[in-house]
Amino acid sequence: MASAGVLWLIAAGGLSLAAFAGSAQKTAPIPSDPLEMVTGQIRSVNAGARRTAAVRLLDRARNGYALRSVGRGYHLKVSFTVDSGGQTEYDGAWQMEEVFDPKQGYWWTAQTADAYAITRISSNGMFFGEETGSYVPLRLQEARAALFDPIPSSQNVAHGSIRTSTATFKGAELTCILSGSQKPASAAPGRRWDETEDCVDPQSGLLRTHSQVPGRYYAYDYSDAPQLAGHLLPRTVTVTEAGRVVTKISVDSLTELPAAEPSLFVPTEEMKARGPAIVMAGAQKIWRVLGEYPSASGATAHTVCVFGVVTPSGELVEAHSLQPSDPYTQAAVEAAKTMSFSNAARAAHRQQHFVFVIEQFVPSQ
Repeated sequence: MASAGVLWLIAAGGLSLAAFAGSAQKTAPIPSDPLEMVTGQIRSVNAGARRTAAVRLLDRARNGYALRSVGRGYHLKVSFTVDSGGQTEYDGAWQMEEVFDPKQGYWWTAQTADAYAITRISSNGMFFGEETGSYVPLRLQEARAALFDPIPSSQNVAHGSIRTSTATFKGAELTCILSGSQKPASAAPGRRWDETEDCVDPQSGLLRTHSQVPGRYYAYDYSDAPQLAGHLLPRTVTVTEAGRVVTKISVDSLTELPAAEPSLFVPTEEMKARGPAIVMAGAQKIWRVLGEYPSASGATAHTVCVFGVVTPSGELVEAHSLQPSDPYTQAAVEAAKTMSFSNAARAAHRQQHFVFVIEQFVPSQ
């Protein structure tokens, strides 16, 4: 499972985040998108009852996806289709299946028609697996993140800014919570590049849209939604990038399982020989300013977000721009690929994570 927590890093020659935010006189607004919900008035909630209420609403929505917390076994079947246009690996149809037993652990597997397969086993505090590649493909990690851990936790939100707005999505009135790295929250009229956006139905507590960065969105549909002990999964999740559908996830079935087959949780000798399996860890957002100072008077800074996976060996793979129409998009992807992501601790624990490299191109004087 991929954690929704986000670690912020600065990769701009020692600049602070505040310096980044004000590094140019003008910054181009985030691109318009059909799923960008926050287009109206935004309210900063730096402290007090309103901030507490916003965090509680996030927690309520997050709890809906915590299937393993109810202490009941289940059997989950998921299918999804990837159409990235060659931007990421393994386009086409996927199947994923998971079995959880509170007394034994969990087992899951996923595969494409002929190119990729993976199995994971967690039992007695140990994590084993096998796969046909050297890392977990981006779209598979994406599907698991969308279904199991899409919302930032209270701990992740607590130390940053929170702003709220209202929106309407498919006839429902939503509360949108923007959680960012700056605190106190700024009075910026629109969504900032650093903000994660979660739009929740305050009546049902259901997450309707989620966006870690501008240009990338999850849309949740709960029609005929599967349930387990009061926990509701979406029937479908649609993932878009730059307004284009790249993944369509379908929860085909979710059934309670009184007792799972014990052999599912027994690692093979090959799995044991491989050692601990790759862990899908939390995402990172990295700020970079590309340009020299001082910036040109009146210049507008262009911002491009490059999205990809950092493997346990520190390699950036499946990297692509979330603003493909921006004139700086090719330069942004090439610049991100030159970065060093080496981390001995991560490699030792065989962790991989999403990375969002937010690059601001600043014309110099």
